[in-house]
This record gives sequence, structure tokens and C-alpha cells, in this order.
Amino acid sequence: MTPYIDTYYKQTLSSDAAYPVLSGRHNTDVCIVGGGLAGLTAGLELARRGRSVTVLEARRVAWGASGRNGGFVSPGWAARASQIQKRVGPDHAKALYRLSIEGVAMVEDAIRDLDISDAQVTPGILRVSRYENTKALEEQRDEQEAEYGRHLRLLAREEVRALLLSKKYYQALFDAASFHFHPLNYARALAREIVKLGGSVYEDSAVMQVDLAGTEKKLRTPSGEVRAATVVFAGGGYTDRVLPALRRAFLPIATYVVLSELAPELIATAIRTKAGISDGRRAGDYYRAVDGRLLWGGRITTRTTDPRDIAAVIRREIVTTYPQLADLKIETAWSGLMAYARHLMPLIGPVMPNVWACTGFGGHGLNTTAIGARVVAEAIAGESDRYRLFAPFGFVWNGGPFGTAAAQLTYWAYQGMDFLRERRSAHAK
Repeated sequence: MTPYIDTYYKQTLSSDAAYPVLSGRHNTDVCIVGGGLAGLTAGLELARRGRSVTVLEARRVAWGASGRNGGFVSPGWAARASQIQKRVGPDHAKALYRLSIEGVAMVEDAIRDLDISDAQVTPGILRVSRYENTKALEEQRDEQEAEYGRHLRLLAREEVRALLLSKKYYQALFDAASFHFHPLNYARALAREIVKLGGSVYEDSAVMQVDLAGTEKKLRTPSGEVRAATVVFAGGGYTDRVLPALRRAFLPIATYVVLSELAPELIATAIRTKAGISDGRRAGDYYRAVDGRLLWGGRITTRTTDPRDIAAVIRREIVTTYPQLADLKIETAWSGLMAYARHLMPLIGPVMPNVWACTGFGGHGLNTTAIGARVVAEAIAGESDRYRLFAPFGFVWNGGPFGTAAAQLTYWAYQGMDFLRERRSAHAK
């Protein structure tokens, strides 16, 4: 059985019970390819609607980005609000944002309804700015209140620096309704509920070949076959080329996370809040204190193999932000692949008759996988056509090697702009 990679989440798993490998032929209403958060949520939504469901996972449940991310659950999409509005207009953009809020509520509901006590929920996300940004944050706070009834609190520089003892930070918005948690324990609870409702989950069962042309869809693994009326592809950044039209529509992008040694007193000299922290930079830092340790993520690259110096790269970010943590040792480092479409929005919708995609959540998947899975399940069940809200984005070619180069250059450009803004704020003191 494929092991989980070494992460904080593996180290704190409540149970490592495995699911069987697919063997022989199986018939089902819906076959879901990918046992991450999108696939598991889709499976649970459909099982609750009385459909027979089979989930095929190439490795382990939530083995990829779904089970090794930062654990932050908050509204929004990987694409910035201004990008979305420019493409679809203000009313459509607001409808999409409301979906993202519904996704947060779905995760909360599942934790409560399934009694997922090992999800280790901690309320509060603090979004900090690394440059003078009061006016923009006031506008964001007021818009959230007026349009969505969400209450964010603006913290002045002095308040921020009382919680985060760093000269890098200026203002922040505190979102008490968002939270951080243990995504791997959460995902495994979803899988258990699917099986409890009569569905099937198979691990180490990679789909090697598909025949999707007929009314009955056929999916073959090394030791078995599933025949289904409907198929949902939800593989994320680890999706292979079994469905070329989908694989061409996103780029696998790597992000990096580290876990420190146990040092609660030292960490408290820098961080004096239980809230999760993220900064406003594109692919900026996100971190939180967990069990007396520091879990810190950041950076993205188009390189899909692990660099040898993950820990050193992230450690430099930590010490640059908090010089008082210079003696903090890193014990574990890992990476994960996310799926990014060129437009940074998810790939949600029909690929061909009775074949659906629910993938490409671009590093903001803990709420968006939930709502993406729900709208796909609603469409399969004939309940709604809310999936059409994603139609303007589409399955656009990722650009191949040119798209990879463009993505990396764009990220470096964002880093450059962030650096200049921070320099201007520092010189204006």
C-alpha cells in the first residue's frame, strides 16, 4: 500500500486504515476518478442523493494536495476578485463569491454533522499586509459587510505588531468566521461516510485506460474495471493523461511547506495568536502554530520535482519575517502539486456527455472543492445548473512548455511588484 508522505498531517493521523485495491469488474451509477477533497465531496453528495458511487484513487485518500496543504478554510477563489469581475461582470462575480462562501459552510457542516473531532478546528484567519494598505483594506471590509454580510475587523499596525512581532507587517483584516484545521483527517472522514452510505472507495487503483464514448463508461485499473453511467474526473495536480482534453487545461504547480521543531516558548516570541496568518502577496506566506510547532508554507514553482533545499528556502522566509526565530529548527519539509488553469478558476463542467470535470482549484481548494463538487452533483442529479457559473472560464489550453514558462515569469513579476510596494512603505516610515 502506498504510504502517505511525511507531513505534519501524517504524523497526527487519527487512523491510517487502508481501503482495498480494485479487483474484478464493478458496476456503479457514478465513478469518481480522484480521492482528494473534490472527489470525496462529490462522492458524498451523490451518495446522499441515493446514487451508487465508486471512488478510484491512484494512491491513498487525500494523498496529494488535499491532505498536505496549509489547512486554511476561507471564502474566495485562486483568481483575484478583480480578475473574475473583469471577465464576467460584477453580478456574475458576486454569484461566484457567494458560492465560495457556501463552500466554507459546507466544510463546517460536514465537521459538525459527521462529528469530525480530529479535524482540530481553530477559528480565525488574519490576512496581513506587508505594506501600508489601510484604504484598500477598509474598502474590502466595507464591501464584505455590504454585499455578503460578513464581518471583518481591520487591525491597525500597532494591533498587528502586538500579535505578530515583525517589522514586515502593517495592517490586517481579521476574519473570525474562517478557520484552519487538519485536512487529512477531514478527508478521511468523508471517505468513511461514503462507505457508510453504501459507496465504494478504492486506493492504489490508478485509472490506466478509459472508454467514454458509449452510454456505459468503462474505466480500467491494473487489476479491475468499473462500468458507470457517469464519470467525474477530480484528480487535481496529479492528474495523468488518461483524459488528454482535461490534462491540457491546467498546469501542475508546486508549493512548499515546513514544520518546525517543538518550541512553543520560542515561537511565542514572534507569534501571539492562534489564528492562521497569510499575507496579501501572490503566493505569499501562510502559517500557523500547531501543537507547539510552526507550520509554514509559501513559494510556488513550475518545477514538479522537489528541490533539495525546501527547508532552507522556507526557513529564510521565516527568519526574514521573524529574526527572533533564527534558532528555530525545521524538522519536516514537503511539497505538493496544485492544478492551475490559465484563468486561475476551477475546471468545473461537462467534458463530454455524462463525463464531468471538477478540478483545478489552484491553491484555494478547501472551500472551493466543496462547492465545486456540490454543483457537479446537483447537475448529475438534475437539481440545478449552477455549474454554468463556471462556463465563461472554460477548458483553455495551458500553453504547454510556453504556459509553464509564462506561469513562472508571471510569479516572478508578482514577486517584483510586491518587493517594490514593500520598499516604498519602508521608506515612507
